[in-house]
Amino acid sequence: MKKISAKIIQALVVILFFGALNGCKNQDDSQKFDLLTKKYFYDKNSLNPLDATLNGQNEFNDQLVFEMTDFYRKKQSNFFRTYKAELSKIDSSKLNEEQLNSFEIMKWEIKQGEKILKIPTNVMPIQQFWGTHLTMAQFASGSAAQPFKTEKDYKNFLKRMDLYAVWIDSAIVYMKKGIEKKLVLPKALTIKVIPQFEEILTKNLEDNLFYSTIKTMPSTISRSKKEEITKAYANMIQNKLMPQYVKMIYFLKNEYLPASRSTSGIGSLPFGKEMYKAYSEQWTTTTKTPEEIHEIGLKEVARLNAEMEKVKNQVGFKGTLKEFLNDVRSKKELMPFSKPEEVIAHFQNIYNTIKPNVDKLFSLQPKTKFEIRRTEAFREKTASAEYVQGAVDGSRPGIFYVPIPNSKEYNVLEDEDLFLHEAIPGHHFQMSLQQENTSLPDFRRYNWFGAYGEGWALYTESLGKELGLYKDPYQYLGMLNDEMHRAIRLVVDTGIHSKGWSREKAIQYSLENEAESEASITSEVERYMAIPGQALSYKIGQLKLIELRDKASKTLGAKFDIKKFHAKVLESGVMPLALLEIKINKWIQSEK
Repeated sequence: MKKISAKIIQALVVILFFGALNGCKNQDDSQKFDLLTKKYFYDKNSLNPLDATLNGQNEFNDQLVFEMTDFYRKKQSNFFRTYKAELSKIDSSKLNEEQLNSFEIMKWEIKQGEKILKIPTNVMPIQQFWGTHLTMAQFASGSAAQPFKTEKDYKNFLKRMDLYAVWIDSAIVYMKKGIEKKLVLPKALTIKVIPQFEEILTKNLEDNLFYSTIKTMPSTISRSKKEEITKAYANMIQNKLMPQYVKMIYFLKNEYLPASRSTSGIGSLPFGKEMYKAYSEQWTTTTKTPEEIHEIGLKEVARLNAEMEKVKNQVGFKGTLKEFLNDVRSKKELMPFSKPEEVIAHFQNIYNTIKPNVDKLFSLQPKTKFEIRRTEAFREKTASAEYVQGAVDGSRPGIFYVPIPNSKEYNVLEDEDLFLHEAIPGHHFQMSLQQENTSLPDFRRYNWFGAYGEGWALYTESLGKELGLYKDPYQYLGMLNDEMHRAIRLVVDTGIHSKGWSREKAIQYSLENEAESEASITSEVERYMAIPGQALSYKIGQLKLIELRDKASKTLGAKFDIKKFHAKVLESGVMPLALLEIKINKWIQSEK
């Protein structure tokens, strides 16, 4: 009996979905809508196969899209137009509460997607913070989402590498178009991108990152197949992929870097103001203007400066707040490690400290396992600490990655609140619970809104004392400093992209207001330059959650239960802040 290929199965799924939708005359709007959400999820994955792999949708593991091409952007446009039309056929008054949330989320995503698609961002397909070239490298390491357990898994990634070699050509073509239109990266960012390609090149095949999984091939694969796969990978890496890396490096150094712009923000580009407004709305899920966000940031910076002054006085530091912050940046007592393993053990100790107290605040907790790992060497120099969600089927835990480029200079000042934010009860709780909630349609289980997700993670930093942390004044200062960091982002991100601030002015403003090294602040400012608006999401989301908690506490008085509040916020996954506010207001009324 012949096996049906995955591509044929995918085509059949599409036909069945549309057939079901077209044959829904005897079904109610609720049933029609449920079918529509399934098709919407499938098509989103088709448009974003790397994200699909990250989310455990393994039928897309051999695919890669050329997101910068006109052909791909036309597909995106058709996607938005199709689903806008399908939603208009649904009577939303016939949907239940959770379906209505899904309906509004789809509408919001389509509206924002269409706005951003109007802007020619595709001529800048590479930057140093995230993107296809970094995701492919992560997947190649074998320690990320791309599975390498079976012969099929290895062949899937081989196909992906083949497409990636062509993707590099497409990226160069569109970056050249960007040069012609003067739509290019700032020089400071191009300089950071070049080493990300250079570090993949190795003299020996066995040392190449894309060869990593060949050395760990499972014993379940036969010897003959191992030899076949090994030969295919060697050929792909040596004869296709690495020559493309050489080509990209040459292009970046000799054509793109000389043409890169001297300005820092996208406001200097012809479509800059329109672009920044669209990005800030996308990341904050609000209609707040850049000017309003800038003012919120200035007020929060002033408030947090006053709190940090209190800690300075508590520890008996004689001098200005700026001098105090400079002191903690280089304080040897806050740099106690000599080995990377000690840093990882330190985070494990934080985890052990909060474990007994988590139940006091959270009745709703995830089943997904959790691990702490050092960031991979190929991206450690430019990476921030981060969380990568696990797989619902248990095949991959949620992972908290910690970059440790120099363990002797590693400063522990902010580690307690960092763990709360990136790991537990921050991103690990929120992302895992969302994925585990099978009552949600799949497109929501694997969805992301920065204002909600990052807002939640920043909110959880304030729970440290209740979880047994911040007993040391320097760790509490670290929490204030991290909150200050997010407040500064409101000022600096809007400053760079809306007010014409230079990279240097943004770095200086940050140095004057937070206890971070200049190298760390420089990396952060360049991150804001690379992904405009993303940094706004943290503080805007946190402020909304604090507002909702205060409202619930004041309205309900003795009836207020923090565990119920947290469960209500987390149970339905990410959504625009306006929808979350409606949800919490309904819950408050029901609890009276």
